[in-house]
Amino acid sequence: MARLNLVRQGAELAYLLLHDPEFKAKVRREHLDEVGKKIRLKENIALLYQILDSGIPGYHFDFYVLSAAPVEIVQSALQGMVPKDHIFGTEFQYNQAGEIETITHTTAGYGKVFMIDQLVSRTQIGPDHVVYSGDGSSDIHVMLHTNARDGYTIAVSEAKHVSQVAKRTVLSTSTLAVLAPILEDIVGWTRPRIRAFFESYGVMIQEWDRVRTDWLTLRAAAGESESAASK
Repeated sequence: MARLNLVRQGAELAYLLLHDPEFKAKVRREHLDEVGKKIRLKENIALLYQILDSGIPGYHFDFYVLSAAPVEIVQSALQGMVPKDHIFGTEFQYNQAGEIETITHTTAGYGKVFMIDQLVSRTQIGPDHVVYSGDGSSDIHVMLHTNARDGYTIAVSEAKHVSQVAKRTVLSTSTLAVLAPILEDIVGWTRPRIRAFFESYGVMIQEWDRVRTDWLTLRAAAGESESAASK
């Protein structure tokens, strides 16, 4: 998989389901649906969808999910929270026996870039109106693409390569946290107003710390070991 450049694209599971004999012979669509129901999600996804749709006065955001995982898993995990037609993932074609026959579409790596461009065209918005949030190396291509076209990117993990690319990084156990940079940088609200907005939905911001992180690799003089430090 490393030679096929799939490890950093997020398509490892799809590849295994298609090519590993043990997976291919046993996994069916209903099994993917069952897996989705067992996935532990961050808090308040349904509320985030609601707020982005109609909760910010004067603004409307269409909420889409792009994932390299099989689409059946993602749709099952987000059932009742995000409409199916707003979820895009890897799609399989099944044979008459119910086995996975081939991959017809994958939203991994540059596949996410393609999907973003399709959504921009479909919703008839400018690329500078795209807000993209991601947490892993498979999101780097689409973040660079979004930044290059004056969109806005948010990292939701401490993954070094992602946080270096994103315009803002937000760490929280709740998905509502991505609203903070959106309300501050795009909507233009002050922090007190943002806190009051969260409280109007019954959510209190207990801590809001902003820390700048520098990543350094220091090479010692000849004969001494290399060390790495973060500040």
